[in-house]
Amino acid sequence: GGLEIRKMLRMNRETRLDTSDTLVVVDRSRRRRNLIIAAVIGIVVLAAAFFLFSRGGDSGAGQQPGAAAAKGGAPGAGGRGGQIPTVTVTVPGRSQVARVITASGALAARRDQPIGAAGQGGRVTAVLVDAGQWVNAGQVLARVDQSVQAQTAAQLAAAVEAARASAALAQNEYDRAAALVGRGFISRAELDRKAAARDQARAQVRVAQAQLGATRAGIGLLDIRAPTSGLILQRNLEVGQVIGPGSQGLFRLARGGEMEMRAGLSQQDLATVRVGMPASVTPLGSDRTFTGQVWQVSPVIDPNSRQGEVRIAIPYDPSIRPGGFGEARITAGATTAPLLPQSAVLSDDDGNYVYVVNAKNEVERRPIRVGSVDDAGVTILEGLSGQEMVVVTAGPFLNPGQKINPKRQAAAR
Repeated sequence: GGLEIRKMLRMNRETRLDTSDTLVVVDRSRRRRNLIIAAVIGIVVLAAAFFLFSRGGDSGAGQQPGAAAAKGGAPGAGGRGGQIPTVTVTVPGRSQVARVITASGALAARRDQPIGAAGQGGRVTAVLVDAGQWVNAGQVLARVDQSVQAQTAAQLAAAVEAARASAALAQNEYDRAAALVGRGFISRAELDRKAAARDQARAQVRVAQAQLGATRAGIGLLDIRAPTSGLILQRNLEVGQVIGPGSQGLFRLARGGEMEMRAGLSQQDLATVRVGMPASVTPLGSDRTFTGQVWQVSPVIDPNSRQGEVRIAIPYDPSIRPGGFGEARITAGATTAPLLPQSAVLSDDDGNYVYVVNAKNEVERRPIRVGSVDDAGVTILEGLSGQEMVVVTAGPFLNPGQKINPKRQAAAR
């Protein structure tokens, strides 16, 4: 009986142990499965929330101006869902405005004078000025070695003295011969020979003097001098340099410091410009504007560029550098033309244009040619008569043929 009891107890323990083991395995597997399911559900929820949030942000940030205008009733929403936008328009009429021609071109010296060697040349011993300095007419800019020419001048000066002595001797001989002719000691023919010798000696004096003068003049030409007063623009000479006779481009001088702008104009604009018209010039990169006037209008048109040159004289200023670039505004009288706000004028690859409203309240594209642009507005030279209804704002949001509700605005004056 005791043996059976012990067997039963052992079987009960094994059963409990097996059961317990089985339960532990079952509980862990279920728990892991539940965790995985929960994680998957969480990921799906987060992905859905992120997707919805992104769709909402994109729809707000990527909304086109026309769509935004449609929600707010702006002009760009015309034709969507049957909504007709209200657009501000104006009838500009024609105003008396100053005709201003704008152009661009190069800045330069009005009279750009190259300075070279007028003498025989030689070795440069001194350069006395540099670019950017003012000089006076006749001022020495550079000196050239004169040692050889000085010796030649001294030799010729001695020759002059010798010729004068010979001339004096010939004169004395003539005077003595003339005194003896009356006594019959010397014939008239001998006297004539004495007179010829005297005249020849006098001529030799003049020849020697002329040679000396030419040599001294040549010495004076060795020094390089300023032909006029003005501003030195360029120096191309250094001490020790050897120059030849007639060497050119040693210096460049702006006569009187006068500057100009050489503006290129179309043939149509060139026909309206006259000498003496006022103009203003603004060098590129500068906020200063200089007042000048047209002093020359080209009589020809360049066959390549189809433009003519207008030269505008302006006073000297350190900020005006020849070779630079500038913009000019030439006041070419007054004209009567439509005047529009700058917001009404649009531009693309095909040129400048505006939108006008026809009798059906539909917008139409109208190409134009623009004149002057200033704070008062844009002058329209061609394309409008002034009686059209022109769209003032919202032009970029409209399309040709689109129907609008025009709201009229007073014209600019």
